[in-house]
Amino acid sequence: MNAERFTLADRARIYAALGDSARLSIVDTLVAGDAAPGELGAALDLPTNLVAHHLKVLEDAGLVVRTRSEGDRRRTYVRLEPEALAAIATPARLAADRVVFVCTRNSARSQLAAAIWSRRSHVPAVSAGTEPAERVHPRALKVARRHGLDPSGWRTANLRDVVDRDDLLIAVCDNAHEHLPAEQRPRLHWSIPDPAPLDTDAAFEAAYAEITERIDRLAPALTPEASE
Repeated sequence: MNAERFTLADRARIYAALGDSARLSIVDTLVAGDAAPGELGAALDLPTNLVAHHLKVLEDAGLVVRTRSEGDRRRTYVRLEPEALAAIATPARLAADRVVFVCTRNSARSQLAAAIWSRRSHVPAVSAGTEPAERVHPRALKVARRHGLDPSGWRTANLRDVVDRDDLLIAVCDNAHEHLPAEQRPRLHWSIPDPAPLDTDAAFEAAYAEITERIDRLAPALTPEASE
């Protein structure tokens, strides 16, 4: 956190919010990925009213924000505020032999995520889509080349043809997250806005930047299964 942007009272609220074990558990869960309030309750065995209370405290402290799903608009997801991350713990260590980044069309976010991940981690990564497009989005290719990635071999693929039982799935869009098989574990969710509807270089750059920030957060915490 950039402490210069927060008053002493702001910082006190953050530390006070983290002083409750249930709220700290919520924050620990959100470090690796976003979650709906109901998913937090199920993961932490908390009733709905307590989840709502704890999320309100965390929101008031500036630690989390809620976003509306781009898929099912009735759903909301909770995410950590990036500037608050420096004041909280790193994610619990995870183990997986491969990461599969998933979005609906496998034409932009998931492709970029797999390529960026391969620069940050020795754990292999691939990408796939729940309803893959025929080709990768031209602006995704453009932003990849702008950042020194080589997209020449990028091809879209269907998730069912790619995923293995023990892969760590990371859904980088709400639609994909909401349509993943319920039995597929382990998995994470990153609620990253789809740049395709805006179809501008700026939108694709924003997606690239957020994916990079999230990968930089998670990659150091993920180790191969064999090393565990």
